[in-house]
Amino acid sequence: MPVDPWAIDGLNFSGLEARNADSAFVMSNGSALGSVSGVRPGDPGLTVTLSGTTINCSAGVATVAYSGQGVYRVAFPASTSPGSYTAAHATLNRIDLVYLRVWDNSVDASGLAKGDIVYLAGTPSSTPVAPTPSGTQIYMPLATITVLSVSNGSTASVSTSVRPVTVAPGGIWPSSTAPSSPYTGQAYHNGTDLLIWNGSSWDTYFKVPAAWTSYTPSWTGSTTNPALGNGTLVGRYQKIGRQVAFHINLVAGSTTTYGSGNYNFTLPFPVANVGASYIGTAHLLGTDRWAGHTVLSPGASAFVPFFSQSATNTRLSGQTPTSPETFANGSQLRMTGVYESST
Repeated sequence: MPVDPWAIDGLNFSGLEARNADSAFVMSNGSALGSVSGVRPGDPGLTVTLSGTTINCSAGVATVAYSGQGVYRVAFPASTSPGSYTAAHATLNRIDLVYLRVWDNSVDASGLAKGDIVYLAGTPSSTPVAPTPSGTQIYMPLATITVLSVSNGSTASVSTSVRPVTVAPGGIWPSSTAPSSPYTGQAYHNGTDLLIWNGSSWDTYFKVPAAWTSYTPSWTGSTTNPALGNGTLVGRYQKIGRQVAFHINLVAGSTTTYGSGNYNFTLPFPVANVGASYIGTAHLLGTDRWAGHTVLSPGASAFVPFFSQSATNTRLSGQTPTSPETFANGSQLRMTGVYESST
């Protein structure tokens, strides 16, 4: 069946034809001609506030989608008010809804053709929830108003978290939840990361790394634990996805005690249990300089630094208070590595 392409001189267009054509410029909801309702990202318009008991909604523009009817573009050039909220219940709290409604007689048989801001009081309850507009209504939520009972102070507060945001096709959608029917290449930002759908899962995109993060590793001995005293123990790491780079620097002080047995140091995150051990570097500066290794075993949350047993015995063993040399005031132990974390 032929259709009327938008926009050719001499053709007459119905409202439905125009709204369906407008769907080409709005983010899809995954269905043919379907769109996602919302305000524009970063647009402060259509923000609901309270002035005493009066509900106010600022000027703004929104796209309101309705199944089978394309999208309604609605603009409010000035602030408006749907009135005052209902007085608080004596003992029960309530959640009310403020929403943008479009009346279209061809859809809802209302006899009207307009858009407006509507207030709908909720039901007082010990577990209140926001109400849902009944019947055939073309609408988009803007805010909820939590009204505490008289016994709880009768105060009211507004949350605009229910107000949706939409973007043009291909735009980055700001949302705490992923699109329900994503297309390959679709992007959204969850407030922390940029994620893009690869056809089967969401890829989290790499950000320019910030400064490394400090952490305090635990220093223990396999027999008795050392005590840091006035020494210093510094841990730093950077985590990108499941790749962790870390560094530990230990400087013994005059009141440090050294325990007994092999030394262990905790990692910032457990090692992935994938059958692979990760080898890092260790450097001991005392009376002499000693080069060694760290071995991060699968699933481990701590590790032992390994050094030559002595100047004449290069076989590796775990560091102890006396091997490869006596650990003493001013001695420095430095360890660095990269590994895959379990999460």
